Amino acid sequence: MNRKYLTEGEALLAKGDSTQASEKFWGAAAEIVKAVAANRDLELRTHVDLWEFVTKLRDELNEPEITRLFGLAGMLHQNFYEASMTLEAVKDHAEAVKGFISKLENLMKG
Repeated sequence: MNRKYLTEGEALLAKGDSTQASEKFWGAAAEIVKAVAANRDLELRTHVDLWEFVTKLRDELNEPEITRLFGLAGMLHQNFYEASMTLEAVKDHAEAVKGFISKLENLMKG
């Protein structure tokens, strides 16, 4: 699902729809976290579950960047409801989400 959300998010950004794009990029980030958890036979259902698992990954890998990037994804989720971010800021955060997804995809490969 995260690839689908990334593609949809990119298309929405190209149209200038930053609020809808924000939610797609948040969804992509959440889905990759759920995929990594599923590889460990864990099911994440709430935002708290997502954050606890992301924090666990951070500690396991000793990589604080993971929680920072996931936090930027969370700001996109907030933007979906509040429409408070500029299009440029959403684009920057979308790039951060792509980096986050890449890190977690590499984790699943390794």
